[in-house]
Parts: sequence; structure tokens; C-alpha cells
Amino acid sequence: MFRKAFNTFKGGIHPSENKEITGTKEFSNLSIPQVSYIPLQQHIGKPAIPVVEIGDIVEEGQLIAKADGFISANVHSSVPGKVIEIAEYPTVYSKKGKCIVIEANGAFSSSGKTQEKILWDCLDREALLQSISDAGIVGMGGAAFPTSVKLSPPKDKKIDTLIINGAECEPYLTVDDMLMKTFAEDIIEGIRILLKVLNIDRAYIGIEKNKPYAAGNLRKSIEDKGLTDKITVVILKTKYPQGAEKQLIYSILKREVPSGGLPMEIGVVVQNVGTVFAVREAVVFGKPLFERFLTVTGKIVNRPGNYKVKIGTRISDIIEECGGLSEDPAKIIMGGPMCGITLFSDEVPVIKGTSGIIFLSDDEIPVEKYGPCIRCGRCVAACPTNLLPCDLGTAVETERYDIVELLNPFDCIMCSACSFVCPSRRPLSHFIKTAQEKLRKRKSA
Repeated sequence: MFRKAFNTFKGGIHPSENKEITGTKEFSNLSIPQVSYIPLQQHIGKPAIPVVEIGDIVEEGQLIAKADGFISANVHSSVPGKVIEIAEYPTVYSKKGKCIVIEANGAFSSSGKTQEKILWDCLDREALLQSISDAGIVGMGGAAFPTSVKLSPPKDKKIDTLIINGAECEPYLTVDDMLMKTFAEDIIEGIRILLKVLNIDRAYIGIEKNKPYAAGNLRKSIEDKGLTDKITVVILKTKYPQGAEKQLIYSILKREVPSGGLPMEIGVVVQNVGTVFAVREAVVFGKPLFERFLTVTGKIVNRPGNYKVKIGTRISDIIEECGGLSEDPAKIIMGGPMCGITLFSDEVPVIKGTSGIIFLSDDEIPVEKYGPCIRCGRCVAACPTNLLPCDLGTAVETERYDIVELLNPFDCIMCSACSFVCPSRRPLSHFIKTAQEKLRKRKSA
């Protein structure tokens, strides 16, 4: 049942985990916001197109914006109420992102009520995919790529393995760990649904060894359902970024995704454990993605924990619900501290890909000027994708983009391991991101 991974991946780092703040906090519900700000852009691809107007009365879970094209996702109302605005407000992706603003009023159709199950075993692949697409499911680990698209690889890409990412290697975050502890049976059913969609019979769940209770719960559920020949729990070394797709695949299967390639090119589809849970909710109960679990954490949070939150809830409302902060935050991060996005405002709302909100104090954010590269090689040793971050950084500083292009900057997964280990405090990850943006502009010009 449990099997040892072949090896961990090359490189990586061991930052302080800081998971003890919320690691034992069971899920609880945050209050329904009086006003929800639901962005049309909550996914990779085009923003959704509104299908409601100001003054419309909507129900919980009602479609309010429709996917615009293949790489896009439906958006649903997280509360019953009245559409009072369709206007630009701060979002995680933009200081002026279009939102549908809903004032809560009326009865909730599903929250806290027993729901009738759909007999999904009787549905074919296309019907299951349609359910996932209709529900607006996207990658819940932060990437927010539309899930139905990821589950529809080209016919020439033969998928043989499904990998479920339960590593949760980012410091502070504990939401996936708590999902696996709390909803093991639901996650296993979600995996069965994905296996049917992909028409394969082999899945692995990758979990870092610092989550023994989650692994044990999943193991028991797999055994109880008689699925040991199809689903295997793999215990992985606790190391960042163990949960990155390419590194996870190598750790479990010892297959390497080619430079510039995608997992499907070596027969693999990877899904986050939170996405699996959302897929099960959509297929078994017909429930769209309008709420999610996330971690609210930081030593300055008075009531940190793992919470269920309505999408469109502003960070300021969450702060109040969690008892406020003991001091003004120096930084608010949506997601993990390594790959997350620093917010410019606490008026930003929760979106589908929000796995956590971290509040950091001044003494946790050392402000130092960075120095020149001393050629120590630590960034090279830490890089999980075999890049030369030191050379990339120097080439960007000197605007030698002819050199940058030869150093494969698009293989960077933006894990920030290079920046973390640099003794000169050089913002290497930022340099590489700058290089990617400039090269993209040159190619599109």
C-alpha cells in the first residue's frame, strides 16, 4: 500500500515549515459576507463574460459569468442576493479587475443541507467532463488552470498515470493536509472519477512524510474500498518544492518532463488534492465551485486556522472574522510564502485558487540591499530544474538577453529556491521572471 518513492528530486531547500500554527486546526466556517466581490478573472485564460445584470436576483451557486473560450472557466454566485454592481475593484491579478458585486439576501440552497447524490458511475466520460466544466473547476493549488481542459489531452498524448499532489510543501499552509485528514473517502471517490475520465487505472497520491495522519487516512480508505491495485500512497521526502509538478513526477515515477514540455508528454496528469475534492463535489452533487477551504495564518493573526470561505469574500472581512491582527502586517500573501502573490490591499477578494492567506510582521520581513554575485554556486545546487540562476541574474542586470535566451529561463518554475539560498540576497527569481516577460514581448512584437 505504502511504497517508497524511487528518489527525491535534485536540488531543493528546507525552509522553516511554520505549519504548527494551524496544523491541528480543524475546518470551521467563516461567516457569510454581506457583500461579495466575485472576480470574472479567477483562472488562467480569458475572463468570464457576465450573464447577469445589475438588479438581478441570484441564487447560491447560480451561473453569473460564462467561460469565454476553451481556456476559461464559469463563475458562480457564492451567495443568494442581488447584483448591485458590475465594476472594477482590486483583485489578486489586477488593481482594477472586473467583479460582479452581490449583496447577500435570501435562503441558501445547499449550505448545511443533505444533498442527493448523482449516480456518476452510470455517466460516460463526456458527461463527467461536462459536469466539471459546468462547475467552473480550476486548479485549486494556485495555478487555476481549467480542470476540464487539463483532463482533455490531445489524442496523440497517451496518458497512463494520474498523480495526486498532496505534498503541500509550501511553508505555513495546512489546508491540503486537513482536507486529507478530514475527507479521505471523498478524495478517493474524486480520484476514481478522474481515473474514469482519463480512462486509466493507475493513480499515485504523493504526500510528504511530515503528514503521517493524512497518509494513514487515505491508506485506510483505499483498503476499505478494495482499490489497492489502482491507487497507491507514496511517501515523499519533506523538501521544497516537492509539490511542483515536474519534481513530483520525478520523485514518484522517475520520469523527466522534457525542457519546455508538459507532463502529458510523458503520459502523466497531475491534480492537486483540493481540485480532486472540488471535482467530487461537482460530479456527485452537481455543486459548482463557489466556496473553498483555505489556511489563514501568521503569528500576528489572533485566530489562525483552516476555514471554509465563500469566494468573493474580501481579506478585510476575513481579518475581522479571525479576531483581527495583533499588529499591522508588513506583508499579506495570497498562497504560500515562496510562490504566493504579495497583496497590495486587504480589499482583495478570495478566488478559486486561494489556498491560503499569510500575514507577516516586520521582523519576519528583513529588508536588505542585495549585493553582487560572489559565484558561490548555492543557487545552482538548490535549483530543481538544473538552471544557472546566478548567470541568468547577471545577464538580466546587464541586459544581455541574447545570453539569457540561451540559459533556458522558461524552464524556471518560479519556486524562489535560488533567492532563498543566495548569501548576497539577490532577487534571482525576480530577475528570471523579468527575463521571461521581456522575451515574451520580443517574440510577440
